[in-house]
Amino acid sequence: MLSASVDIRVRYKETDKMGVVYHANYFTWFEVARVALLDELGCPYADLEKADYFLPVLSCSSTFHSPAFFDDRLQVIVKIEKLPIVRIEAFYEVKRKDEIIATGITKHAFVSSQGRVVRPPSDFVELARAKFTG
Repeated sequence: MLSASVDIRVRYKETDKMGVVYHANYFTWFEVARVALLDELGCPYADLEKADYFLPVLSCSSTFHSPAFFDDRLQVIVKIEKLPIVRIEAFYEVKRKDEIIATGITKHAFVSSQGRVVRPPSDFVELARAKFTG
């Protein structure tokens, strides 16, 4: 399994008139965690793009269990439970201390700059396989 986590401090601009985090911000936080996971794997997203590989979001969903508020300290955890071949399915938990306040899933595919589905670069596959078997 691949996993990473990032800490988020809720900014005032991320809340709505009721003082609750606006739902779309969770997807930004999911992206922050995904980018951190690729960094930790040793395959930064910026390097993938330079090599003409992109990971667009094919689908995304989230379930909100409890609201988050301005100045909350949150942890966003991302996990990839299956070895990515062409598609990646990422699972997320957003926690405030020990409380899970949101969960989510995103699905991605490796594509070229022309939008064609491609196999991931060999270095990505090798790094991911090593984490799954190690």
